[in-house]
Amino acid sequence: MTRSIAVFNQKGGVGKTTTVINLADALANKGHRVLILDLDPQGNATSGLNIEKDREEMIYDYLLGAEGDFAVQVKDNLSIIPSGAGLAGIEIEFARRDDWQTVLKDRIADLEDYDYIVMDCPPSLGILSVLALTAADGILIPVQCEYYALEGLSQLMESIQLVRGGFNPDLEIEGVLLTMYDGRTNLSMQVVEEVKNYFKDAVFSTVIPRNVRLAEAPSYGMSIMDYDKNSRGAKAYASLADEVEKRRS
Repeated sequence: MTRSIAVFNQKGGVGKTTTVINLADALANKGHRVLILDLDPQGNATSGLNIEKDREEMIYDYLLGAEGDFAVQVKDNLSIIPSGAGLAGIEIEFARRDDWQTVLKDRIADLEDYDYIVMDCPPSLGILSVLALTAADGILIPVQCEYYALEGLSQLMESIQLVRGGFNPDLEIEGVLLTMYDGRTNLSMQVVEEVKNYFKDAVFSTVIPRNVRLAEAPSYGMSIMDYDKNSRGAKAYASLADEVEKRRS
């Protein structure tokens, strides 16, 4: 069965899009059929995979129920339904509807051609993020290994509880992912310990390092696996894909 994962944190700059692109590609490299849904109007997952943001068929139309083949194939086993700035208008469209919360859930229910659907969410609990969390089987939470990392985590958990209570009682914590780790600093190590104390076994063993090659890859429209498969960043996301796969089995 298809496993849908929303990558979400209300705090920006924690590596959501980097995780979406590279986890999805790592899973695809393992032979899984993977679809990325770019639900962020900034469209960084779209541009990060070298897909044009001004295509005729995009996730905006997909959410409004339009017919068509919206998935753009990036490479073998990996596709994306792209986003663009126009997606921000979906909030106006859905403000007039009473049933908007389950629109995405209903649409992806028929997607049987994929093993994983990985959703990139905006850094706020607006309509687009609620759509993703309502449609998801699990939420993957990236947490940056920096000073303000734990700020807002209690609010994030409250948001998850709201979605569970209102729209998706089966929403699971897929896992908590520590990102931008710098082993040379005491701060990074302290954040790791605090996050593990807070989330316990939900924290992935894999930790994503602060890595120059990982930061460079999107500017070339490539995942880290295609940009530099031997980098520390690529090896970390390959390890994360192993963990995600094992947690499903």
